[in-house]
Amino acid sequence: MTRFSGLLALILAFLAVPLAAQQDPEVPSGSEPYVYEVESLNGGFAAPGEPLELDTPQALLESFFAAAESGEWERAATALDMSNLSQQEQALQAEDLAAMMYEIANRSIAISWADLPDRPDAVDTLASNKNPMAGAERRHISLAHLQLDRRSVPISIARLQEPGGEPVWMFSRQTVGNLPELYERFGPSDFELQLPTFLRKQAFWTLAWWEVVAIPLVLMLAFIAAVLTYMAVGKGKDRFGDDNMTGAILRAVQVPVTLLALAGSFALMRNVLFTLSGPAEGVLGPAQLALIVIAVGAVIVTSVEAVLDLATDRNARKIEEPDNEDARDFYTQASAVRRLVIVLVMLAGLGIVLVQSDITQTLGFSLLAGAGAIGLVIAFAARKVLGDIMASLQIAFAKTARIGDAVYYEDQWCYVEKIGFTHLRLRTWDDRRVMAPVAEFVGSSFENWTKQDPAIIKRVPIFLDHRADIDALRKKFDAFVADDDEIIKKDEAKIEVIDHNAQGQVARACVWAKDPKIGWDMHCRLREFLIKTAMEMDAATGNEPTPAYLPREREVQIDIPADRQQD
Repeated sequence: MTRFSGLLALILAFLAVPLAAQQDPEVPSGSEPYVYEVESLNGGFAAPGEPLELDTPQALLESFFAAAESGEWERAATALDMSNLSQQEQALQAEDLAAMMYEIANRSIAISWADLPDRPDAVDTLASNKNPMAGAERRHISLAHLQLDRRSVPISIARLQEPGGEPVWMFSRQTVGNLPELYERFGPSDFELQLPTFLRKQAFWTLAWWEVVAIPLVLMLAFIAAVLTYMAVGKGKDRFGDDNMTGAILRAVQVPVTLLALAGSFALMRNVLFTLSGPAEGVLGPAQLALIVIAVGAVIVTSVEAVLDLATDRNARKIEEPDNEDARDFYTQASAVRRLVIVLVMLAGLGIVLVQSDITQTLGFSLLAGAGAIGLVIAFAARKVLGDIMASLQIAFAKTARIGDAVYYEDQWCYVEKIGFTHLRLRTWDDRRVMAPVAEFVGSSFENWTKQDPAIIKRVPIFLDHRADIDALRKKFDAFVADDDEIIKKDEAKIEVIDHNAQGQVARACVWAKDPKIGWDMHCRLREFLIKTAMEMDAATGNEPTPAYLPREREVQIDIPADRQQD
């Protein structure tokens, strides 16, 4: 029995190890609180009424907002550590500093109440074991950061204790010291201060009534400015025409400039006339900045594309000439540089938005974090697009196909007109446009007829009778080659039998042309000549069994009995 009890105890001990690891982080308990010790707290004034509840971070903010919204500014000021001021200055500035603190906290930061500890020691009992602060006491909490004069200013609270007193949570003295500058930057504008009092009262969420009216009004004015900009750019585009460089650029930037007018006019009116409250600023601020960055980036990218496309279209026929190797290299490299510029502009724009909007301290970050799953799906779906981008750059820098090159792709003779991010635009000999996916184009075989030497050999097969005199036909062919100025390398031209079957034999004529375009016309002329010559020689031979040139089909005569002919 004793052995069994010992074995059972050992098993329970092993089971207790993983169970203990799953428990909440251990909350330290000590006799001395973790605080900043100060000599005195706001000895320069005494606030009337019930003191604020300052024992926990959450109680501090709740009681401060309650007192401020009731207009009890002296009581609200007891939540501010004014140790950096003399007692006389504390008495004079307490109410003003409390009002400034309320305006900034209410208008410019988004407080996460769910994450705000409601314990005197500020221990986060919900934190993961991997969090280095899990189970640790805190005496300082940063609520937000505001950008001020190229420096980040924290809005923070601290746990303080004066000799003989109880520990309390208050807005830190560093935050209080920065209040005048922060209020100048993030406080209400002169326009807002002139509004009637009832318009400045809170309507819903944290929006005041004047904000509920002003935001739609400003958006409507910005939309009107965008429409007028679109019409003005459209008139300029029509005036210069699409073939003109200025007209082409105006056509390309019409939509981006309209978007820039929308975001820019909204930003101008918003910054000049008023400052929005925290949640509204947290949403509209990053959105406005993102629209401006997107619009400016689009203006740059579309302008570059318009200039390059117009130059390519104007010189399309010249680029395709066999001697224009340098021109094809230049336009292909310029196309690659254009795509790199697009990528760099996108990355730069994203960096500007992330840095300047400071979304980690605004409601915009919560919105982006909430869309994390969607972002993963988009990133997964974008793998193919990224692969196409790399493939298009591979084509441009490896020069497997240049703008203006003649290629034979999927049984079609085409010229490369444009190399884009995801597709190549190919122009066929009959002016049709083939949009070839970049990944498929790179991953499949194709013939580049102008990669090294534009000269091309054309092969023309002709089907002849077994009795055809090839030597006689070869003399006619040699005379044609000697007289045709578009055939080069005349000593390499030849006609020879390459195959035969039960119906006849196959002869093939081979000649060289200067380039694919000339070669096609010459190829057709040669075929017409061979057919015509074979017909003339065939007609001149008379009746069989003399030499015949065009194939004959054998006829089988069947004798039908007389009694069945009527059937």
